[in-house]
Amino acid sequence: MENYLRHYITIKVILLVNKRFLNYNALWSMMSESFRVIAIDFPGHGKSPEPKKAFTVDDFTDITIGFFEKLGIEKANIVCHSFGGRVSIKMADKRPDLINKMVFTDAAGILPKRGIKYYYKVYKYKFGKRLYKWEASRKILKAAGIDLEKKINSAGSSDYKQLSSSMKKTFINVVNEDLTPLLKNIKSSTLLVWGELDTDTPMYMAKIMEREIKDSGLVVFEGSGHFSYLDNIPRYVKIIKVFFGG
Repeated sequence: MENYLRHYITIKVILLVNKRFLNYNALWSMMSESFRVIAIDFPGHGKSPEPKKAFTVDDFTDITIGFFEKLGIEKANIVCHSFGGRVSIKMADKRPDLINKMVFTDAAGILPKRGIKYYYKVYKYKFGKRLYKWEASRKILKAAGIDLEKKINSAGSSDYKQLSSSMKKTFINVVNEDLTPLLKNIKSSTLLVWGELDTDTPMYMAKIMEREIKDSGLVVFEGSGHFSYLDNIPRYVKIIKVFFGG
């Protein structure tokens, strides 16, 4: 792993989070009062360079396991947010011996419910890409005032558009893998902390995880969204300390 931060206290904690998390000094500072905190900067996130190939969740998981081994960490508690949930689920399935307890915060890993509107957009995008391969189609559409290339390039969220080609493929690999079948294999005690108004990983996902993970419980932050812990950092850290016994 190219970049990581460490702070040594008594109880080991690994933070598996997305690139934005490393900027939240208040949370880092408060957790470091009670724990040895290690925040992992995944390839293509934060300051770590992008992977040379498109990654899958398994690739990120294997890197994390290697990170544990390199630092000589035999067992640790894990705190994860969003994408970090995917890696944590995979890690709990592959190497349960490395994990003590886990805190899933607005965690990803379950495929979202998708309606007709979503599949229509996907079909339209794929159909447009097929048309773009044929020069005759491009000329006909351009004559009709339709810039097909512009429409294709403008597809996707603003975050997705900013990604490089390899990271776009990585993103697609990650979000299209459903980890729900692995939840029942999690042996570690798991606390789910969720924002009531989360739209990225909605509340129904938390309830599925609570049902499928044998030893789990759910704490809901009322009025909070996808970054629920930021709305009340002292409460969030207090919950983690109680759960981990810090």
